[in-house]
Amino acid sequence: MVERARGHRPPPTESSVTGASWEGEERSREEHVRVAFTDLDLTEATLDGMVFTECVFRRARFNCSRHTNGAFVNCTFANCDFFETHFTDCKLVGSTFDRCTFALVEAEGGNWSHVALRGADLRNVTFARVRLREADLAGARLEGATLRDCDLSGAWLGKASLSECDLRGSDLTGLDPRETELRGAVVTFEQAIAIAAGLGLDVRAE
Repeated sequence: MVERARGHRPPPTESSVTGASWEGEERSREEHVRVAFTDLDLTEATLDGMVFTECVFRRARFNCSRHTNGAFVNCTFANCDFFETHFTDCKLVGSTFDRCTFALVEAEGGNWSHVALRGADLRNVTFARVRLREADLAGARLEGATLRDCDLSGAWLGKASLSECDLRGSDLTGLDPRETELRGAVVTFEQAIAIAAGLGLDVRAE
């Protein structure tokens, strides 16, 4: 079983679904609690208002699926494929991702606080107005990604690479520029001042 960033294990599941195909389906307003989904195919599925609580997804294919106003709370994703997956106003609080792929993922709005994405390859993903408070992004690769107007307060960013990442409008108060790669990152003047202060510089108006 995949362990969480702080050493906690996900709760045991109470039922299981294996090899199910939701490919191309439109599903809404379903609730799933402590279900183990194995080899679930969600390719090009459209999910609206779906709620998954403390579920485990193994080798699930989320390719080109769209999720709106949904929730994956304290879920575990292992070896899942999120190619071109879109999340709009979704809640993923406390979820853990292990050995997943995220090519061209887009998330707009929603709450991803306390997610565990340690060491994840998040190159070129797009997050806009997403709450990522205390998210574990240590060692994550975010080169060329977009993190616009996101709340990253308290996020773990040690050894993460934010090279050429668009960070404009995001809360970077918890970022330590001595431990995070920022070469070529796009920031506002205000953010640049905060980063300089984090390096110990005495920034003055003149």
